[in-house]
Amino acid sequence: MSENCNCGCGGHTHHAEEESKYEFVLSEYNAAESNEAVAAKVKKIEEKVEENNTLEVKKLLFSCIDLTTLKCTDSEESVLEFTEKVNEFDEKYPDIKNVAAICVYPNFAKIVSQSLEVESVGIACVSGGFPSSQTFQEIKIAETAMAIHEGATEIDIVLSVGKFLSGDYEGVCDEIQELKSVCGDKHLKVILETGALNSAENIKKASILSMYSGADFIKTSTGKESPAATPEAAYVMCCTIKEYYAKTGRKIGFKPAGGINTVKDALVYYTIVKEVLGEEWLNNKYFRLGTSRLANLLLSDIIGEEIKFF
Repeated sequence: MSENCNCGCGGHTHHAEEESKYEFVLSEYNAAESNEAVAAKVKKIEEKVEENNTLEVKKLLFSCIDLTTLKCTDSEESVLEFTEKVNEFDEKYPDIKNVAAICVYPNFAKIVSQSLEVESVGIACVSGGFPSSQTFQEIKIAETAMAIHEGATEIDIVLSVGKFLSGDYEGVCDEIQELKSVCGDKHLKVILETGALNSAENIKKASILSMYSGADFIKTSTGKESPAATPEAAYVMCCTIKEYYAKTGRKIGFKPAGGINTVKDALVYYTIVKEVLGEEWLNNKYFRLGTSRLANLLLSDIIGEEIKFF
């Protein structure tokens, strides 16, 4: 921001003001939550998971899936086949609500957009130098704009974790604001890569800055780093969404992704959202699950026999 300063201050005061602005935003929240305290609270919530183990909840969870393929082997043929499965699902299982979105690399937005027949299913693209976020901001902007031009209705970007950890909050926030302005009314999901943030305090700060900068959703992980999603990170993020909503009246969505391997994992995240954020968040407008392997597992549980549909 300082480069554009025309006030004759040499940019320095301007830069300091920007920094103090973000420090001020963070100071309005109590970010000093210890990892131990969070773990204890999650343990209590996990005691309630079994009561949510119902057919109705599993159907809801299925409708919250961002069905994802992010492999280096993805091709137009494989992505087309992936999309056709979602089209077929409506005919084969008319009484089960379809997935929330198909999530692909940006170069496949067009093929999904041309072949997807289910109006209720969104087209999500990972963008902005996914999964490391290490590229030029101009590239991130171009990639996001191109994905939207080719038919993406949702964009998942990765927070600049390196900038965040080195305290460059201005750089982190400027980038998210810039990419949100490219998205316009399309949803922007910001991936915090919680496994690289190391502490509940960092996860909370990253959540606040992302929401403040225009994120419509905050998401745990890319699935490319370890650890990926954890119930502890989810708990901190949901508490921060609740606090942000109380202060601003803005409802931000939550998406755990990476390492969601079992129906039990999904039920844990559902229970955290239910206990922390409440019923209003229990729909695919505000709650998503980034996974593909979960789809068949949930479907098998719902139908009552092993299904390998996707």
